[in-house]
Amino acid sequence: MPHKLQALDLWRNVLVSSVKQAGPDLSSRQLALLLTVYLTPPPHTVRGLAGTLSISKPAISRALDRLGRLGFVRRKRDDADRRNVLVQRTVKGSVFLTEFSQLVLTSQQAAMTEAVAGAGAGTGPADGPADIQPYPLLEDASNELVLAGPPD
Repeated sequence: MPHKLQALDLWRNVLVSSVKQAGPDLSSRQLALLLTVYLTPPPHTVRGLAGTLSISKPAISRALDRLGRLGFVRRKRDDADRRNVLVQRTVKGSVFLTEFSQLVLTSQQAAMTEAVAGAGAGTGPADGPADIQPYPLLEDASNELVLAGPPD
């Protein structure tokens, strides 16, 4: 399977696994917002998140409403500038993303195992394990999850 299709199949497997679990069903916008809050350095404001994700402030507010109801983020008025609302991480959101990252890793491992098994079955050189270059999620020194990019 070509790399582009492998990437889409990996994402499909992650989403299918997520849907099968009893957890919340987040939209792409909500998940993108949640990942941005947790994987980029704070502080996060509604205005800043809207700019980063290139979507309107009302759309950010609606997504934050849902994520707040789930307990994944909380909003707090900025004491330094009362006009700003800061978006903060929560323990519940961290737990959710840790579990979600495990779904990604499990799906990636299953895809790698399948590719290796397929290569052994003689499916062709383009499908072999030498052609697979995953970018794993790693923990950095602060135990934050980071995506390891391709080697330079």
